[in-house]
Amino acid sequence: MSESVPTPAAAPVAPAAKWNVLSIVSLVTSILGLSLVGIITGHISLSQIKKTGEQGNVLAIIGLILGYLGAVGWIIFWIVWFSLFAFAGAVGYSSY
Repeated sequence: MSESVPTPAAAPVAPAAKWNVLSIVSLVTSILGLSLVGIITGHISLSQIKKTGEQGNVLAIIGLILGYLGAVGWIIFWIVWFSLFAFAGAVGYSSY
């Protein structure tokens, strides 16, 4: 009689780690120049990741950094823009 060799059971497949969608949204919107949206979604996603343990922590942090850099860039742009107009108005082009 031949003895049957039991076949090994297939190892259970580990579930794929879930990504936090808002961290992806934060990164994409910050890259596209929507800094405020990137900042808000980045902070929300970090809070959600801390609670749920999802992946995306690095994406959220990069989205936040790019969002804050973009916001600072816009603030500097508007300060320079209004300063140029204020300077042009102070120099004046009036003749008597």
